[in-house]
Amino acid sequence: MGIIVQKFGGTSVGSVERIQNVANRVIQEVARGNQVVVVVSAMGKTTDELVKLANQLSKNPSKREMDMLLTTGEQISIALLTMALQSSGHDAVSLTGWQAGIKTEAIHGNARIVDIDQEKMLKHLNEGKIVVVAGFQGLAVESEITTLGRGGSDTTAVAIAAALKADKCDIYTDVTGVFTTDPRYVKNARKLQSVSYDEMLELANLGAGVLHPRAVEFAKNFAIPLEVRSSMEIENGTRVEEEVSMENNLVVRGIAFDKEVTRVTVIGVTNGLHSLSTIFTTLAKNGINVDIIIQSMTSADQTNISFSIQSVDLDETLSVLEENKESLGFVSVEHESGLAKVSIVGSGMISNPGVAAQMFEVLAQHGIQVKMVSTSEIKVSTVVEDAHMLKAVEALHAAFELEINVEQPV
Repeated sequence: MGIIVQKFGGTSVGSVERIQNVANRVIQEVARGNQVVVVVSAMGKTTDELVKLANQLSKNPSKREMDMLLTTGEQISIALLTMALQSSGHDAVSLTGWQAGIKTEAIHGNARIVDIDQEKMLKHLNEGKIVVVAGFQGLAVESEITTLGRGGSDTTAVAIAAALKADKCDIYTDVTGVFTTDPRYVKNARKLQSVSYDEMLELANLGAGVLHPRAVEFAKNFAIPLEVRSSMEIENGTRVEEEVSMENNLVVRGIAFDKEVTRVTVIGVTNGLHSLSTIFTTLAKNGINVDIIIQSMTSADQTNISFSIQSVDLDETLSVLEENKESLGFVSVEHESGLAKVSIVGSGMISNPGVAAQMFEVLAQHGIQVKMVSTSEIKVSTVVEDAHMLKAVEALHAAFELEINVEQPV
């Protein structure tokens, strides 16, 4: 008998019928002789609807009260799923994040898990119960309820798997696995049999919504076997594991893309050893996530600094820069919206030079201008006009032969 953690997203529990389907999947795992912990998200669009209600009452609701509000969504899901399991003759118990012993930072809206007290979950498992845990939430000091940010239920599931030393963590979603790119946009996108932790982490950070980056970090750090599977279809998913055989395999394994990107350029920054650190420390203290950074010296005394952000953060970014203009020492700020990020990812890029050059050549052949570039050992990201995003994805997907099945057999 082993411990299996299963996570079901909002679509998977979006109706009474789908909750019953989830209950059946859980029962099947129990029938294999395993102890099961189930982590669930809020039903369907519940979180979006709660956010909408809050915005109707306040233009800027406090993050604390938003956490109080949003955590109710998962509580509905765990109670209904537990009822379904009990009605099927199985002993089950629902636990909120704090009842499950999930402890977080004292940050509302985007807290990180710092510890899990697994005592209560283990007690229920050892009593033969199925444990149903609310994802996305935890408890900080002074009994403050917190949330883990969008996609936080993935993180909850993998963190619980690590704490319980589970044999496996299955992430059930509305797709059948991890694809070479988003199959909703590229028809010949192909499901991967397996993907490495590092590749998955890059894909998740670069816009692939199938797994939350923090969840992949937990899985890698604690060597938790992951499988991304369909909650509706009975078939093998995509394994996320430490090593994937690269023999006769694809150099580029996947393409991620992210809309709503804005380039901000801070002009006339006074040259100095601490200029860069001062600007980006100021932005970080205000919770603004900066992605690609380019510095270009314009004279011996001044430099321009460009960086990309999510478009939703533009107003706050401009406000923070303006408020700190004197201390940061710059002349003016310009910005360009209507951009998108397109990235290629693959562990094989480490030992195959020329992949970036091929990417740029493909984009040039299709008349797509590259505005910013960022690289790592296993990825190349480009910022292009939003209008050209899908054309870029389709062209790169074809150029790197991602629709052709050249993977090793399982």
